[in-house]
Amino acid sequence: MSESLDYRVNFSVDDAALSQLHQRAFGGEYELTPWRARLDTHSKSWVGAFADGQLCGFVHAVWDGGRHAFLLDTAVDPSLQRRGIGTTLVARIVADLRGSGIEWVHVDYEPHLHEFYSAGCGFRETTAGLLRLE
Repeated sequence: MSESLDYRVNFSVDDAALSQLHQRAFGGEYELTPWRARLDTHSKSWVGAFADGQLCGFVHAVWDGGRHAFLLDTAVDPSLQRRGIGTTLVARIVADLRGSGIEWVHVDYEPHLHEFYSAGCGFRETTAGLLRLE
């Protein structure tokens, strides 16, 4: 299925379309997010998957201004999951980051996504810390 999709790097983002995809993929209440401004300000790269012109997958990489980037918001429409779209999105963004001076790509994920990121996308497990600020 993922071969018939159109993957676009650093495409012109429609805030409503990406907000709707984010809500479908992660649940919760719909909230219109200013994605375009957020990506332009903080992201080194982003990739979208499109089926029939409609956004159905997304990932972006924020960066430290140097050699480190980390993946955020990897999302695929639930009706299209488990078809290779997510791994293709990650592969495309990693390829784009390779030519941009980035040396390290980090990703945080929940335990149920371990196989996706390790076996599917090639990330190795590391120790990390997390502090929630409220």
